[in-house]
Amino acid sequence: MEPTAKTPAHAERKWMVRVERTLGAVAAHNHRRPARALLLAVVLAAVGGLLARGLSLNANLVDLLPESFQSVQDVREMERRFGALGWVVVVGEGGDAESLQRFADDLTPRLEALPGIRYVESKRPSAFFRDRALYFLSEEDLKEVHRRLEARLAWERRQANPLYVDLLEEEPPSLDFSDLEAKYGTSAGQRLSSNESDYYLDPAARRVVLLAKPETSSADLAFSRRIIDEVQGLLAAQDLSQYGPGFRTEITGTFQKKLDQQGQIARDIAVSSAVALALMLLYLVLHFRGVLAVGLVLTPVGAGLAWTYGLVAVLYGQVNLLTGFLGAILGGLGIEHGIHLLGRYLHLRGQGESSEAATRESFTHTGGAALVSALVAALTFFVLGTSRFRAFREFGVIAGLGMLVLIVSYVLVLPALLGLASRWGWKPGRGAVVTPEAPMGRLLVRRRGVLTAASAALLFALLTQLPGLRFDYDFGALEDQGLRSFVLDREVNRIIGYSQSPVVMLTDTPEEEQAVVRELQARQRARGDASTIDFVASLSSLVPERQREKQALLQELSRLVADVPEERLSPEQRADLVELRRQAEAAPYAATDLPPSVRQQFQGVGNGQSGFVLVYPAVSLADGAAIRSLAREVRGVQLPGGERLSAAGEPMVLADILEMVTHEAPLILGGATLAVLLAMWATLGGLRLALLCLTPTVVSLLALLGLMPLMGLEFNYLNILVIPVLIGTTVDAGVHLLTRLASPGSDFVAVYSETGRAITGGLLTSAVGFGALFLADHPGLNSIGALANLGFGTNLLIMLVAFPALLLVLSERRLRRHRARLARRPTPEGPEHATHAS
Repeated sequence: MEPTAKTPAHAERKWMVRVERTLGAVAAHNHRRPARALLLAVVLAAVGGLLARGLSLNANLVDLLPESFQSVQDVREMERRFGALGWVVVVGEGGDAESLQRFADDLTPRLEALPGIRYVESKRPSAFFRDRALYFLSEEDLKEVHRRLEARLAWERRQANPLYVDLLEEEPPSLDFSDLEAKYGTSAGQRLSSNESDYYLDPAARRVVLLAKPETSSADLAFSRRIIDEVQGLLAAQDLSQYGPGFRTEITGTFQKKLDQQGQIARDIAVSSAVALALMLLYLVLHFRGVLAVGLVLTPVGAGLAWTYGLVAVLYGQVNLLTGFLGAILGGLGIEHGIHLLGRYLHLRGQGESSEAATRESFTHTGGAALVSALVAALTFFVLGTSRFRAFREFGVIAGLGMLVLIVSYVLVLPALLGLASRWGWKPGRGAVVTPEAPMGRLLVRRRGVLTAASAALLFALLTQLPGLRFDYDFGALEDQGLRSFVLDREVNRIIGYSQSPVVMLTDTPEEEQAVVRELQARQRARGDASTIDFVASLSSLVPERQREKQALLQELSRLVADVPEERLSPEQRADLVELRRQAEAAPYAATDLPPSVRQQFQGVGNGQSGFVLVYPAVSLADGAAIRSLAREVRGVQLPGGERLSAAGEPMVLADILEMVTHEAPLILGGATLAVLLAMWATLGGLRLALLCLTPTVVSLLALLGLMPLMGLEFNYLNILVIPVLIGTTVDAGVHLLTRLASPGSDFVAVYSETGRAITGGLLTSAVGFGALFLADHPGLNSIGALANLGFGTNLLIMLVAFPALLLVLSERRLRRHRARLARRPTPEGPEHATHAS
């Protein structure tokens, strides 16, 4: 006799039975009176659609953190006082050095005249700081320069003396000051002017750069579009042929990159969702072998999505980087319920049940399982909604509400549609109602032990790969670095010589400003090559201290330099000597003497007070691990009064995102698992059954983690949310299989054939929903789609092979124990009767 796979008996779940009967009764009522149900659905869908028309996409990273975060508050204060952090960068290409410089000179005043542009940087302050470089040396180092020059003059005088005989053949004292240049190479003045050209120019690439500073942050997309359009209009009006044949212009910088990324995500949402819908339609046609069945499944999903996005408009008014794709994701998850419900309805119709009876039965039992799975998935999403990371929180809340709304939509819409279809004489075709026996079912019965052992061995092999699991801290891998504005922006950074995105420290007095600069420079020196700071700049750091005392030393140095015999020097040394003479003659200067192009960088909005210390990072903003180190290095600067100063800027926000995600991920994972287990325990009526239903999900997640290193996949701050999502969305397959097998008189092969087909369809449509992200050009969203699809594929194999085989093995063992108990049980009739009864 073949073993059956029945689950153990458990306590009667009176409240769940009442819920299931209520579902069946409501569905039967909507089947009898479809007009009311459909009218209500249409009205709700129309309201939801009207509300959703005002939804907009917000991909700004700062808005993904709570306003309570210090980094967010600091950015808001920085924008209020300092203005926009970032540039509209105009790049001229295709001319010789002279033409490029002429283009920069011609365009600068025209750019500055545009409304919304505060100022334009087109020249470096190289000459100003080069002429005053000696004032940045300490008095001790100035004396060292004096000492070296004196030593060289003394040697020259000895060599010029005809009576002097050099018995030791001593080398001339060096006039190489490269050690001192290296010592002050990271000073603000040196770094801001560290180029031979006074322009932001690359003669080899035939490219010149102009930096336009807008008045408002790039987070304001309407302003960003307006300012970019104005710049593009200005460039289109220029006669570029005067700068050479083939001369052209391009725009990059923070504002252009934001718009390009926003446009890319919007395109991804439209294209990927359309492709996902087409794939779902194709699969449903093949699954049900009929077009009408596709409409029966998709209509409740469409209504539910309209309701859901109406709620999104009321709650948030916009979608973010992740929630923009929830239409495709929820569509896939919702279709899974439809496959199970309609599949059960068609099966019952094939057995001769009336349409209303089949509807009632489908929504009583299969609907109950769908409700359990939807509640569990919603609970998992709501756990994700406890995250402080706004992208995750909104994703969790919207997805959780969406799962519940979709179940309500199915109960309201699908029975009404079935009622209308039956009234109009629709009868399912034989291909739709007859489920062919799956050959895999017989194979599982015959080879249950071998398949269980092979699955366990494969899982063990995958678990050995867990040490290779990694978290990718590279933010650059989560943005499309191939976008033209991103490619050009890297070239601009190379030409400028330092980052365009400094961290801003907001101070109130010159004394605080100087204290912050000293503290940060001390930290930089203490860390040496491990420091993440390139250089620190402020108005005070660009005006050297003790200039009067240094001027006296420079005057002595000037007199000394005048006596150096140029005829005995090499051409390089002669050029250095000329430079040194000019530097020694420089007069002291104040902050008001700085070039306007320098002063305006430290000027607040509306020509307000300065008090800004700019910390330029020495690391890439794409390197998440380095950004976290930068945040630790610049935070917590103590002011003279004892209070600690905050640092504002995109690096601080990125660091907080990483810190928050890595801190919250284990808590959310643990919370989601516990919530799912408790919910299933409560709804299914027993801990043992709940654990059994959760087993394929846990095993598939462990297998997924083992597969990731083999597939070259890594976690990042976006795709980490896939793990709790998979917990909530894959558990329903186990619920459907076990609840069907627990029915009295169920046959394993028949149940496996029917339920396995529905499970396959449900997981495939869920995978297609997340597959919309896999089609996205945005690498971060693409990684979510790739990881989710690998997870669904792993779960599908486990649900079709490993888990049923395990259930058969457990059922066989339970049956043997039951027979053994019967054999040992004494009976009044004697041992012969007991043996016969067993």
